[in-house]
Amino acid sequence: MTVDQAGPDMATPKESEPDALDSLGRWTLRPGVSVTVLPHGVHLRGWITSVTLEGGAGLPMLWGRLAEALAGDGGAELARAAVAGSPLRAALVTVIGQLHDHDLLVERPAGENGDAAGQWLGAVADRPEEAAAALIRSRVRVLAARPDGPLARAAARALDRAGVRAAPAEAADLPDGQVLLVAAEPGQPSPFAAEQDAEERAVVVGLGPGVGFVTPVGSARQARADADGLADRLRRREALGGAEHPGLRALLASSAAQRLVCAVAGLRDPSAEAGDARLIPGLPAALVAEREPLRGEYRTWAGPVLVDADRVRPRADVRTLTEALARIPVLTDRLAGVLDEPDPGALPQLPAALVRSSVAGEILVSGSARADLARLEAVCRAAELLLGKGESGLEGEAGPVVGAGAVHARGRALRRAGAGAAVQQQDARSGDTAGPFGGPAPVPWSPEPGRHPQALHWWSVLVRRLGVDADVAVSRLDAGGGGAVFHAEVQVQVQGRTATGGVLGAAVEASADNAVAFAALSAVVEVQAAADAPQARHLVTPSGAVASLARPEATAPWEDAGWTTAWLAESAAREPELQEALAALTGWFPQPWEPPADTHADVRALWSALRQCGFSVLCARPGHRTHPTLTEGSR
Repeated sequence: MTVDQAGPDMATPKESEPDALDSLGRWTLRPGVSVTVLPHGVHLRGWITSVTLEGGAGLPMLWGRLAEALAGDGGAELARAAVAGSPLRAALVTVIGQLHDHDLLVERPAGENGDAAGQWLGAVADRPEEAAAALIRSRVRVLAARPDGPLARAAARALDRAGVRAAPAEAADLPDGQVLLVAAEPGQPSPFAAEQDAEERAVVVGLGPGVGFVTPVGSARQARADADGLADRLRRREALGGAEHPGLRALLASSAAQRLVCAVAGLRDPSAEAGDARLIPGLPAALVAEREPLRGEYRTWAGPVLVDADRVRPRADVRTLTEALARIPVLTDRLAGVLDEPDPGALPQLPAALVRSSVAGEILVSGSARADLARLEAVCRAAELLLGKGESGLEGEAGPVVGAGAVHARGRALRRAGAGAAVQQQDARSGDTAGPFGGPAPVPWSPEPGRHPQALHWWSVLVRRLGVDADVAVSRLDAGGGGAVFHAEVQVQVQGRTATGGVLGAAVEASADNAVAFAALSAVVEVQAAADAPQARHLVTPSGAVASLARPEATAPWEDAGWTTAWLAESAAREPELQEALAALTGWFPQPWEPPADTHADVRALWSALRQCGFSVLCARPGHRTHPTLTEGSR
């Protein structure tokens, strides 16, 4: 900022109105703030913020006077010297405002406190005295099956160093290797009382062979539920073993004590201080520490059991591709996730992008126009396969439908149902079955000038670049007075004739060109996967449902319909009308899905994690069974 510009042109307060300089006596510079004087300004660095003030050559001198006031009388003499309405006073008020904005000032304590805890609270707390009083009032019970064990003793020592009195106690029902820290003020009920006090705060620190964790702060019940979930996932995903690192226990115990102390003192959780963009706002974070190399890292935690009110509260749906991609690492976390991470590995990324993951020991390959879209489709499909096994053994097209938010999930579900309706209409037209649908109307389509660039591109990739002798059949489905629904199938030709059952790709979209584009892209993915991942058990091909997420806020002037971003924007604009038409065509409105009461714990944990991350899970269409599909299938 330039202080010189904040002088004569600023609106100055009246002499009778107090300003920031008049109230400066309440404030002092936070402990630990570093100051560097510049030739024409000053740079200040606090706990997590910094600011550079630049102006004329007199600004360093101005700062010197202000620093003296902050350290001394609080600016009473300076306020008398700086006349109201003068440029000097305006400049001082501007600098003080910047110090407040960057949290570099703290209220003066009533009494000087020079111990280490006081200095620390002064550096990080909004109201250090209140935070210190809360810590003094609090009592922490250190509960463990072996209260004299090394982990419990390390946690108690860390609390004592922070100025909090800890009382070790035995809790025989706690697993070996776990310590529960419960903070409560005198007079509050026991942490194992039937009704938990709203102010109770607890964390669990756990240590296993080569790996450990610290749960998010919550009630004792929530902390123990989180600990059980974390311990179970770490056991199954990491078998590190070996000798224990001497620093791992100290790292975990001190981190648990820090989280609990911050909660009691009303400070921000340490995970918020990490500045890690991978952590999802609004979701709790667990600390996971590993032995080799010795490190501790906060990870967003979508636990399977939700007890506390702030954890039960419904999460907002994912609305953009950026939000969806940010949540994929949470669901696929190497240590704490519920799904395997999709990874390109050695798979080709041109002409279509392929990624690979594992589902229940089987290989799943997903492809799309871009790797990020392929990763999203892979995660949704993997979740569908695992959730479907929890519903009477169903999977594939008869299982639930997963999407990144309600619109994406509905788009996937309705396209799946629309593919089945297309088969029924074709059967009705050929006389094989009697159904409620009229016959589809064939739509001529050929790769000629004037067609959509994306349809021409992917058709060219299929027949020219990959050398596939293919044909495409396009039809308009009868939506009963609704909007347009087009179905496209790309079929293999053998000796000039279309092979029966040789469908390489299919799509249901809002226009004939869009249906051909996605059907041809799906065929490209099919051909690439057959050549480069023949061992894949499940193949996921793309659809236009993802356009509602991937639509950019604005496209560049040079991005015409041939660009993927512009193409997705066009598709997204037609998505509401298409979904209405598909609902009219199928007579079905997807509803939220919840696992049955007797379902396996892993299925319920996956469903819970999806919902916490803003994903939607919808029921499969009643009575709908496996049909050839445009979006995914089994190899």
